[in-house]
Amino acid sequence: MAGLTLGQVLRGVLASPQAATLRLSPHQWQTVRALAACRTSALGGQLFRCTACQREHFVAHSCRNRHCPQCQGSLAVAWLEQQAENLLPIPYFHLVFTVPHGFNGLLRQNQKALLDLLFAAASQTLLTFGQERFGARIGVTAVLHTWSQTLAEHYHLHCIVTGGGLTPAGDGWVPSPAHYLFPVRALSVMYRAKFLAGLAERHQSQGLEFHGQLAPLANPKAFSALLQTAAAQPWVVYAKRPFAGPRQVLAYLSRYTHRVAISNRRLLQADEQSVAFDYKDYADGARHKTMTLEKMEFVRRFCRHILPARFVKIRHYGLLGNRQRRQRLARAREVLGVQGTAMGEQAKPAPAVTPPPSAPCCPFCQQATLVRLREVAPVRARPPPPNLDAS
Repeated sequence: MAGLTLGQVLRGVLASPQAATLRLSPHQWQTVRALAACRTSALGGQLFRCTACQREHFVAHSCRNRHCPQCQGSLAVAWLEQQAENLLPIPYFHLVFTVPHGFNGLLRQNQKALLDLLFAAASQTLLTFGQERFGARIGVTAVLHTWSQTLAEHYHLHCIVTGGGLTPAGDGWVPSPAHYLFPVRALSVMYRAKFLAGLAERHQSQGLEFHGQLAPLANPKAFSALLQTAAAQPWVVYAKRPFAGPRQVLAYLSRYTHRVAISNRRLLQADEQSVAFDYKDYADGARHKTMTLEKMEFVRRFCRHILPARFVKIRHYGLLGNRQRRQRLARAREVLGVQGTAMGEQAKPAPAVTPPPSAPCCPFCQQATLVRLREVAPVRARPPPPNLDAS
């Protein structure tokens, strides 16, 4: 099916009697309905007339949901314009912090609390190493991904880290070697300790929920045994090849920060029973393969990657922390001898996502001669399936 989109797949699901079998939370239902309605008459839109060929053209409104692959491209462009101002003429490093799959069920039932813990454990580990190794405040940008190529749960943080940091007094810059930042084995030991300590604290304060097969973990002894087992295993902190500079950082950000669990281009075919999509099998040399899932299973997997409402999935720490970020970056540029206020003008590459055109073109004659006639009201949809508790 050419041009297949996630919205089309979800519209087919909502129209199916089997939709009532999906056990989703109200927030997940709300997201699914938004993505299904994206760029359709269900959200209304604008009616235009072309002054060249005199034909009318309806442009539907977008849902602007952060889980929608159709809407994230334009939002990523605007976000990148802001991030270009934060770049410095230094090496940058790429580290990935992964949560062991044995915690997937616990994360699913305590999504916000434990994703917050993941951010805290990884960022505190990096800032501690920065202070101990350089005696300086490094900068960290952390981006959350929760999925694998097959839409399975794979909770991990991509961290972009400055190569060095600003001294506490702000009077100098302590650089790192160009191709080495921190020992990953030592990072993984501290990261594991911080994450497990945070889990123990939340269990002790009754800040976690346990349902279904995880109900026995409400018992302190059972939970302690889980932590002991996790502490005895190595945790993965992966150091990717360091970025060559600000230009590579922006190229990476443009592709990954606003990525959702599956993009439209990976969708290959959908019918009443199943959905087929492309994925990379990293265990087989990153070969492209096709996976086919029963349609309801596809939606269940996708919905596990819908983040809690208002959850922030891109966070900045240390030198790049939100408080007094401008002042710290200005001081860093001063001690680095950089002229101007933004490296972005020198470093900004062509974005990997295409910004929307400044003037809409007529789809019939391809001329930028559309004139807006009026606003079109949303078309009222039939009632959605009943909300059921998330599994």
